[in-house]
Amino acid sequence: MPSFKELVAAARERIREVSPEEAEAALDRAVFIDVRESNEYELGAIGNAANIPRGVLESTIPGRVPDPGTEIILYCAVGERSALAAESLEGLGYTNVSSMAGGVERWKREGRSWDTPLTLRSDQRSRYSRHLLLPEVGEAGQSRLLDSRVLLVGAGGLGSPAALYLAAAGVGTLGIIDHDVVDVSNLQRQVLHGVDRIGSPKVESARQTIANINPDVNVVAYKERLTVDNVVDLVTDHDVIVDGADNFPTRYLLNDASLHARRPVVHGSVFRFEGQATVFKPYEGPCYRCLAAVPPPAELAPSCAEAGVLGVVPGIIGSIQALETTKLLLGIGEPLVGTLLAFDALDGEFQRLTFRRNPACPACADESTPPRLVEYDEFCTPAGSVERD
Repeated sequence: MPSFKELVAAARERIREVSPEEAEAALDRAVFIDVRESNEYELGAIGNAANIPRGVLESTIPGRVPDPGTEIILYCAVGERSALAAESLEGLGYTNVSSMAGGVERWKREGRSWDTPLTLRSDQRSRYSRHLLLPEVGEAGQSRLLDSRVLLVGAGGLGSPAALYLAAAGVGTLGIIDHDVVDVSNLQRQVLHGVDRIGSPKVESARQTIANINPDVNVVAYKERLTVDNVVDLVTDHDVIVDGADNFPTRYLLNDASLHARRPVVHGSVFRFEGQATVFKPYEGPCYRCLAAVPPPAELAPSCAEAGVLGVVPGIIGSIQALETTKLLLGIGEPLVGTLLAFDALDGEFQRLTFRRNPACPACADESTPPRLVEYDEFCTPAGSVERD
């Protein structure tokens, strides 16, 4: 039976090896995979290399690198495990794989750039253990979530489930803007709140609930309305915006501000037994005003307080919003950009409706000139009325 050294030597005759200098020149184009164990990777790694230990490489590589023609550079400590790994990947049909000769020991010895990856504490490893098992997330993805900032517009029916799941997932900072207080009529669907919080500001109630779910999460509470004066700063300060608004003035204002700040908006809306969700990614897909160029008159846009809503429906749509937000933060899957996901609770059916960016859209047609920010209340809210989710 051949020894380990003999197996490595035979593999090196069959695979392609690159020097650290050649590997460094490919940093911007190739996928780097560190096949060392996690405890080795924690001590330092090359750039944005993904850590996939040698023992699980074959089972996880299809999910991480689905295209077998992708250029992949594997490395380990001294270039032995990576040589065997390269041979295995070639056996799986990957056609552009190489192993870095000398591994990280030679890389560091030659004075090349070396990063210490963000690592999780032991308690975080336990909390997020199910995420760490997913190759599409892993430690790098979980660290990215912990470093992310998400703004939730509204702590009501949609914002509640979105906040709960994003907090549980470990999104590091949740900004929550809502000027309202908890009312007994909210409790049928707004699961962030309870009877002991009636009369309290919703943002403070949300802060208490989230702190009890995950102390890793920093909640920044804004007990105010979203207005022309604060919207751009708030949107710019976050990576993704979750639109849980229940009125058209806020939705249109948020859409226009997202085009200024170039931040994606994960939109959700509910009405009686129906709900919708989509993702508006500025200048890459359609925006809210590609769907409806101008706000509808108030008489055509009844609120939940006027038309009613089955309490579980915003729970479903808000959870989908949390999912789409997580996908955007991790850069995985296909977000609902240009796709409106419509849900009918009575039929139990989802429909996917495709829509495109409108070349004549009054908001996003000209990328060089974002829309002027205006308060939309006068267009679609009757004088003296207040809409609540």
